[in-house]
Amino acid sequence: METRLEGGTPVCLRRVDRGDEQRIREGIARMSPRSRYMRFFSGAATPPDWVIDRLLDADGDMHLAWGAIDMSVPGEPAIGAVHAFREEEDRELAEFSVAILDDWHGQGLGKILTATLLLEAQAEGIARFAMNTLAENRSAIAFARLLGGQRTGSDGTVVAYELLVDEALDRLRQAGDPPGILAVFDAFEKM
Repeated sequence: METRLEGGTPVCLRRVDRGDEQRIREGIARMSPRSRYMRFFSGAATPPDWVIDRLLDADGDMHLAWGAIDMSVPGEPAIGAVHAFREEEDRELAEFSVAILDDWHGQGLGKILTATLLLEAQAEGIARFAMNTLAENRSAIAFARLLGGQRTGSDGTVVAYELLVDEALDRLRQAGDPPGILAVFDAFEKM
């Protein structure tokens, strides 16, 4: 699926698969230490192999994952990814996470990837997303609230939110921002 970011950068959205290991490793390495800390709760430049393996183990059922590829530069590097890990005991619930490389913050990529994941999750019978973020990650908290997320707990360091998939999709569709998000809704309507 192809769309454009706020600044006009052409991106390809596609499901993550085992062949993306190098792109994922390079993308994580290109994140700032602060962004890696906010996403992985660790600033390590290289996450443990088990983390990479978990990110690559997208089976379309228990783990849904989409990545964004920058189509404007040679090598078409990964610039962001979004994941939903379905809960064994409650198949209508999935843990949600998103990571965007620093150079693409503020261009709507997080919303575009999230809409893509939400649409696939809805089609797969997932009704709710659980989201855990560091209490200091104000942008992730604002994003959860933008999607209609309700705070469900906190241990002082990590804050938990729950998002209703249908409500989050309605909010993103109504906002229609960034404009490239509409291509995602159109593509899923044609599937």
